[in-house]
Amino acid sequence: MSGGLLVAGTTSDAGKSVVTAGICRWLRRRGVRVAPFKAQNMSNNSAVVVGPDGRGGELGRAQAMQAAACGLAPDLRFNPVLLKPGSDHASQVVLLGEAVDTVTAGNFHTLRPRLAATAYAALAELRSEYDVVICEGAGSPAEINLRAGDYVNLGLARQAGLPTVVVGDIDRGGVFASMFGTVALLDAADQALVAGFVINKFRGDLGLLRPGLDMLRQVTGRPTYGVLPWALDLWLDAEDSLAYGRVLGRPAAPRGTEWLDVAVVRLPRISNATDVEALATEPGVRVRLTVEPAELAAADLVVLPGSKSTVADLTWLRETGLADAVRAHAAAGRPLLGICGGFQMLARAVHDEVESRRGSVPGLGLLPVEITFDERKTVRRAAGTAAGDVPVHGYEIHHGRVSAADPGLPPLLRHADGTGEGARLGAVYGTHWHGTFESDGFRRRFLTEVAGAAGRTGFKVAPDTSFAAARERTLDLLGDLVEEHLDTDALWRLIESGPPPGLPFVPPGAPETR
Repeated sequence: MSGGLLVAGTTSDAGKSVVTAGICRWLRRRGVRVAPFKAQNMSNNSAVVVGPDGRGGELGRAQAMQAAACGLAPDLRFNPVLLKPGSDHASQVVLLGEAVDTVTAGNFHTLRPRLAATAYAALAELRSEYDVVICEGAGSPAEINLRAGDYVNLGLARQAGLPTVVVGDIDRGGVFASMFGTVALLDAADQALVAGFVINKFRGDLGLLRPGLDMLRQVTGRPTYGVLPWALDLWLDAEDSLAYGRVLGRPAAPRGTEWLDVAVVRLPRISNATDVEALATEPGVRVRLTVEPAELAAADLVVLPGSKSTVADLTWLRETGLADAVRAHAAAGRPLLGICGGFQMLARAVHDEVESRRGSVPGLGLLPVEITFDERKTVRRAAGTAAGDVPVHGYEIHHGRVSAADPGLPPLLRHADGTGEGARLGAVYGTHWHGTFESDGFRRRFLTEVAGAAGRTGFKVAPDTSFAAARERTLDLLGDLVEEHLDTDALWRLIESGPPPGLPFVPPGAPETR
């Protein structure tokens, strides 16, 4: 078979990514060869895939998570178009894993045909190779100002003949209005593809919800395929850092007598914020995102994460007083870690004629290195060791490189060939490698060292925490939620047979999209 389904949403962060992953895991359990797909993703959280030619490429992290739900290695075709915002007005275009251009409101119409053609071709290839492809939409399909150029929501569904379910987040309120309004703002051809709804993040008595579900069916002619409950444990592999609350996950009680407090600066253009998720899986480690200088003073470890706009975010650090707070934290001998763009900010100077085109600007001066931006982006998997013998793996996505460093400055990590990576000076650490804390041994060694430097002698790492197992438990939970709370027989009929015939038109509708 060559079945398919589009999971759309009433809004961004309605739950499209997790519902897609849950359906993928459910289908995999049934023995179906299933793959995920998102035609276009806008996110600075990405994963690295090594292609057949040995070169690294990027795709949205949510699609890498969905691939794991399918039991697959990530494939660049799962997310053929990735837009990485560098400002409020421009995004880097990553096409099948490679940065090829910059898109703005002004030039999108000229780029769109190429992006759409690439997305359609990738989906066609996947449908020829897999039994089922579960597609995730972006934002809302009722963004009528964007419908004419759409190739990720109902533009994709119409081109590929995909039945569509619309996910709504009831926790935000107004879910019935948003679901009805989504259908009613579509033209007749698009409405004919929308088969029904899924309600997400429900807390309460389902009996009290039932009258609303019945009325929604009466006014739209479409069923609700199920109601997914609120699940506190669904926080790993966030597509967007805005999906995080102030504290990541649900910190387990410490194994020792003390907690370790980690403050992560929520940069305006934060990228790969998922780096710190592995820290949050450790018992006794409280990880919070903050923009408050006062909160850095109380932290045991401060993390400057990755950034899609290093120089702009460095300027923001200075304007908000956070730069002074970071320096004060380091001056007190308390641990400070910079990852990728955050590492670059710790340098003496940043020379950037590529990303910001600001030329040479002073860094925070906390590590005796200089950073120079190259036109070609480094995108690759990485593996090596830390502290001489601790295996560590990760990935790199950056334009900046260390172009100068003081002689004898010790590296934080070493590549497999023995060359150094990153730097450390006292309790200040920096690396271009993302994902290192997913290596359980390195994470434990690092936290033990950090706790000592912070004076948290009562903190003890757990010897049995496995980040890979935590991720797998999340995927299994998603599969369980789909099996227990959605009408999987009805979903299977959609996937197998396509949009149901005779779905009613809901007025007023939009003008026909051509």
